[in-house]
Amino acid sequence: MQKSIHTKRQERLRALLKAARKKAGLTQDELAERMGAYKTFVSKYERGERQLDVVEFIAVAEALKLDPRALIDQVMWD
Repeated sequence: MQKSIHTKRQERLRALLKAARKKAGLTQDELAERMGAYKTFVSKYERGERQLDVVEFIAVAEALKLDPRALIDQVMWD
């Protein structure tokens, strides 16, 4: 298993979360505010500068009103 944040799955996850944010009509700052996170939080994971841990991933999914399990399925099988 690669220990990089630049794996295909990480790329798919970032793309899915970014597309979901845009579909929800939210800016990066608005999503971060919804989560109670720093303004740079969303920007950094969308650009691949940081990885989300499981708890952060769930918080992002919930802030986007998405089912985290469905997102994981998309990352795993798309």
